[in-house]
Amino acid sequence: MIIRGTRQKLRRDVARGLRPLFDQLQCPWLCPALNNDFSGRQRIRRTATSVERRPSPVPPSVTAANRPPDRGFAYAATQEPVYQDDYIPWEANTSLDGEHQHKFSWTSEKSASNLPHFDPSTPLIIPNTLQLAPRTFRHIDGIGGEVGDIHRILQACLQLGQLDRASATVRRLNDIYKADSVELLEAHNAYFAGIIAKIVISNDQLLLAHMHKWFEVEIRGKGIHPNEVTIALMIQASFHDYNEKKTARTIRRYLAIARDYEIYDAVLAAIYARLSDAQFMQLTRYDEEGLARERELILEDEVALPLGDSGTAETEDMQAPTIMPQRQKGLGLTALQKSLALFYNGQKGAKQQMVQRAISGDIDIVELQRQLEKDTIASALERWRTDHDETVKRIGVHSSLQSKSIGSLMWTWHEQLLPAVKDELREIKKSADSAGRDKDVDRLMYGPFLQYISPEKLSATTILVSLQALTRSSSQKGIALARLITEVGKAIEEESEAEMLQRKMKEITKKKISSRQRSKVLAQLIKKKQNNAASEAARAKSSVSRQSRPRNTMPTTPEWSSTIVTKVGAAMVSLLYKVAKIDLPAKDHKNGKTESKSEPAFRRFTQFSHGRRLGVFGMHKVLAEKIMKEPVGSAIAKHLPMLVEPVPWTGYKEGGFLQQPVAVVRTTSSHSETRDYMKLASKSGDMAQVYSALDVLGKTPWKINRAIFNIMAQVWNSGEGVAEIAPVDPKLEYPPDPGPSADKDARLQYAYKVKQLDNLKDGYHSNRCFQNFQLEVARAFLNEQFYFPHNMDFRGRAYPIPPYLNHMGADHCRGLLLFGKGRELGHNGLTWLRVHLANVFGFDKASLIERRDFTYEHVEEINDSARNPLNGRRWWLKAEDPWQCLATCIELTNALDSPDPTKFISHLPVHQDGTCNGLQHYAALGGDSIGAKQVNLEPGDRPSDIYTAVAEMVQQRITEDAMSGDPMGLLLDGKIKRKIVKQTVMTNVYGVTFAGAKMQVLRQLEDFYPDLFADDSRKLFMASSYIAKKIFQSLSIMFTGAHDIQYWLGECASRICDALTPQQIQYIEESAAGKKQSTPFSASPTNYKALEDEHSRFKTSVIWTTPLKMPIVQPYRKGSTKQIKTNFQKINLIEPSTADPVSKRKQLQAFPPNFIHSLDATHMFLSALKCNELGLSFAAVHDSFWTHAADIDTMNLVIRDAFIKMHSENIVGRVAAEFEARYKGGMYLATVKYNSAVGQKIRDLRKKTRQAKKPEAQIKMDELLVERKRLNLLASSNAEERAKGEAMVTPSKLVEEIANKEDVASLEELDGALGEVQNEDDVQATDAVETTCNALDTHEVPDGSSDTDTIPDFISSVVTEGPESAKVATATAVHKAKRAKLARESKKVWVWRPLTFPPVPNKGTFDVSRLKDSKYFFS
Repeated sequence: MIIRGTRQKLRRDVARGLRPLFDQLQCPWLCPALNNDFSGRQRIRRTATSVERRPSPVPPSVTAANRPPDRGFAYAATQEPVYQDDYIPWEANTSLDGEHQHKFSWTSEKSASNLPHFDPSTPLIIPNTLQLAPRTFRHIDGIGGEVGDIHRILQACLQLGQLDRASATVRRLNDIYKADSVELLEAHNAYFAGIIAKIVISNDQLLLAHMHKWFEVEIRGKGIHPNEVTIALMIQASFHDYNEKKTARTIRRYLAIARDYEIYDAVLAAIYARLSDAQFMQLTRYDEEGLARERELILEDEVALPLGDSGTAETEDMQAPTIMPQRQKGLGLTALQKSLALFYNGQKGAKQQMVQRAISGDIDIVELQRQLEKDTIASALERWRTDHDETVKRIGVHSSLQSKSIGSLMWTWHEQLLPAVKDELREIKKSADSAGRDKDVDRLMYGPFLQYISPEKLSATTILVSLQALTRSSSQKGIALARLITEVGKAIEEESEAEMLQRKMKEITKKKISSRQRSKVLAQLIKKKQNNAASEAARAKSSVSRQSRPRNTMPTTPEWSSTIVTKVGAAMVSLLYKVAKIDLPAKDHKNGKTESKSEPAFRRFTQFSHGRRLGVFGMHKVLAEKIMKEPVGSAIAKHLPMLVEPVPWTGYKEGGFLQQPVAVVRTTSSHSETRDYMKLASKSGDMAQVYSALDVLGKTPWKINRAIFNIMAQVWNSGEGVAEIAPVDPKLEYPPDPGPSADKDARLQYAYKVKQLDNLKDGYHSNRCFQNFQLEVARAFLNEQFYFPHNMDFRGRAYPIPPYLNHMGADHCRGLLLFGKGRELGHNGLTWLRVHLANVFGFDKASLIERRDFTYEHVEEINDSARNPLNGRRWWLKAEDPWQCLATCIELTNALDSPDPTKFISHLPVHQDGTCNGLQHYAALGGDSIGAKQVNLEPGDRPSDIYTAVAEMVQQRITEDAMSGDPMGLLLDGKIKRKIVKQTVMTNVYGVTFAGAKMQVLRQLEDFYPDLFADDSRKLFMASSYIAKKIFQSLSIMFTGAHDIQYWLGECASRICDALTPQQIQYIEESAAGKKQSTPFSASPTNYKALEDEHSRFKTSVIWTTPLKMPIVQPYRKGSTKQIKTNFQKINLIEPSTADPVSKRKQLQAFPPNFIHSLDATHMFLSALKCNELGLSFAAVHDSFWTHAADIDTMNLVIRDAFIKMHSENIVGRVAAEFEARYKGGMYLATVKYNSAVGQKIRDLRKKTRQAKKPEAQIKMDELLVERKRLNLLASSNAEERAKGEAMVTPSKLVEEIANKEDVASLEELDGALGEVQNEDDVQATDAVETTCNALDTHEVPDGSSDTDTIPDFISSVVTEGPESAKVATATAVHKAKRAKLARESKKVWVWRPLTFPPVPNKGTFDVSRLKDSKYFFS
């Protein structure tokens, strides 16, 4: 009776019943984004604003006599009094008159915009320095290779339901792994889960019996201990036995096994979610004593949770102007239009019906978004077929290449490739079914991964990606075969991932819903499990850091390895190469008739690059010429703007689009460590505020500016080149051909100019094609409100995911965009709209009053631009950002035409840009008073301009040199302009090297003074080096504290990159003591010899945590080369992993700029969160923040207070504390000068102990162990042991006793630090070679040859005869001699030292709180 009553009471309600369990998993109290209400929202109806009135004249109080002088740029900060304007248009309670009345607080404990508590002594750590490099095992029955790939193949077979192949793979893993390895047990569990998936569908009793037998024979029979998941899977399968008595007996047996292994409670928690209500009730009968409490809970009443309604949206049905297509007959544009067809008015069909149903409220707008995200491959195929049918109707089946469109040609290839793909899939199945030596190892490896998606998608994706890659690289030259294969393989992987995600979503919707009582039971079981494991967890927890134990398991993500990607791509590209043909006209010499001849569309060849032979894949010459005229472009528009708010971010790949999986961090294959840290931080709740900030950026609604779109469409359709819109037929004047009789120099000069013009013409065409896509996207969303989901790079800098049209695009993209929500201007908003107009025009370095008055002085021009933009004076085209200027002119005119401009509803985003934001952070970190003033951290009456300040300081120093008779000073005196120094100052903070700075200055000198260096190119190089040195010196004076911090960051990175972790040292000690190290493998890998020294490599990345608790991992490593055999050729790929050593130079050079980028991102995120709390619309382009004009005052307070809040904390000190904790116990290789006193003593000690005769690697390991022993003895509590340690003499002890600062080798790798200038001899040596290179001016330095060491070799290989060869030989000899001298002087002696970090530099006197009163911090 009890059971019968219970069955009647069981009701299912997932929303309420499982909510407590979801709370445990998602932790909403840690992630505010999870508490946001994302219910359906209605869209705002838009109305057009009339244009009638003209802008108001200059106010009476501002006359010609008292108006400040016009100025186009700001000056350097000075102490002299400046002009004060008495006309203040802003309200008295705003921040712009210097009075701050905060309307918000940063101190609320519940605020998501507060900086979280972070204890730097317990950072998030993944101790992966003992991570094993990929092990390779020999093939048996076609199964072998890298062990990770074997796991991936197993996953693929299980997802495809290929259980025979899966069972063979698990048996092979049985041979590879030891019985106690976690990886092997997980493979068995995955196999069981795959079997159950089939049993649930078919109730196959033979398969069930096979599973029971496998458990006994392959698991317990081979000494593998099952865990709770294994037993839970066996119990779940047992419920499908037809014999109920046998079911009861079997389940009781598995429960008894669970008790034997002491995992009973864990098994119950694991099995609970897998069973239906009825099955769980049966389970309670089978074990009434053990589940008595659970039976009581399940009898309680439950309360249903009503489901919420989703809102509907309204749209305005207005006819969009047609965009004239750029001449690119191809599928690119048309396929994009097909993808966007559901938006276009007047089109009939399922998609348009869906739009109408969404408007009427019959279906949710979310369904429309799902339709938009669906695969666009089908639309590409549809377009190809249409083009082909039109071609056949027009000129017949057997038409020549020139008669066919690209779409028709691609459809022909698709028809040829599709049968080949199907044949290949049959061969894959045949190989899998064969036995012994008949198995094709390659097909067995890549075969399962080709079966995720349909043959039609495989064919279309291969054709699309191949032509796109060839078009991007250069149709004439071709593309490296390895690159093409990788791109095709990655595209197929992405399609497969999307397909699998859709299948999983369907499976989730089919699952049964659990009752509230079952939720209580599960909570009870989880609590039991946690209580039983509490003591064990406490023992495992580190007292120093939160660590995640690494495991050599199959990846938890579905990402393919480079080997699989390469083999899949090679298989498809090889099929395309074989079948793709083109028909060319050929003349028959016998009868003189012209007939069609079929030739391969693609060709393969080799060429030499950097001394190596490179496989190249190219197009037939005729096809390449056709592609140049009809480019393919980008056809697959997966990531379009969204019609609904993006899914809130809750995990690494959980958020953004509804159906398209996108990672929250943009990574490449070399960023595996970044992915691991991001996933762990997400699970720990550390990413809560970062995810919330991304959600804020993503939920900002946008719409298209119809007025700008109509004007832009008119310009586009005219073919005229206006603003950034490329002309359809650019008028370029080619120079006259000098003729064959002209001298060699004249012919070369003519060829060079023609090539430049050809490149310019191709650039116009390429830009116009891409702009065509952007305008089509804008046209599609013309009547829609939409959103840009955001993700970020590994440093935390946010980017919108939709690639075509977004607010980070060029000026014409920004001009097209408006906020979806409007705000009344108010008095201040109207003034800020005027200031914004001056900013986008380029008058942005003047005071705010002057910028406002700029609009009064150009009343007629603004009016004319707004009312007659194309047929009037076109004043707006003189602006720095013309389309944004035009949009602002129209918005301002519309506001002034309204009855009350302060009540005008404005949608225009108004920007506030930082002043060289990187230097702002450096000035705050270092407390630099002079630098703070130059970057507007210090309050002032008008904006300071760092570029003008540096230019003036450089000019002053040059004048001093000229007065002393310096030839270069005399040459350049009076010639330093702001623009010459601007790029170098801007990029210096982000790691530009001295060589890079010289090239920046050189380009500016060429533009400003082309005649000054026409006769002697050597002077140009010397001048650029001279000016760059002055720029660096000026920055070091202005930013003394920042300079010290940059060097401190570099020194820390240098030590980290030369360090071994405690885990590595312990491994080395144990190995030296003869202890055999544990390994999960029972079989010997085939690549064991190549991995012998892997644990003594320097593998420690520079890792730090931002103020918002986001872990930043620098991904720069020296990847090992992997050779992959394909049916094309052997392909060498470099795939860095955590098992590879770090690249010290890249780690060191990148750390200071990456650190600043992470602070920049933190400042933006904090500002976004606070603006969201205050109800502001917010968008950002890195250090440019956008909101409504009416909210600029509030946003300015927010961004200043966010900056103050960040820098009021000891950021650098916290990083130092984190480094001490993160790298505690490590040892690093320090260096001292070779000829110093301590250097001489260390060399003498090594001779005395006969260490000098050993190989250097052996000496390093021996001395490491000795130094480790000394440190352990010194740390002992036993006095006798401490005495032994003190008596030991080691190189490290000598350094401690007699070394001084001058003996320590300087940090040379941090080239380009603030104020850092290379050694003068090194500069001159480099200049000598660079001058000669410039004189040649006909060859390009290969990639990777930027270092001065490699330049002489390159030059000597380029020029071998003629008069220039003597110059080259002279320059090379001088360079080598000076480099040899530098090498002797920089010789060092290494020594092991405990990994500690230098003291944090002293901070300057600047008080960052003074920023509160700075009107020009962002302006």
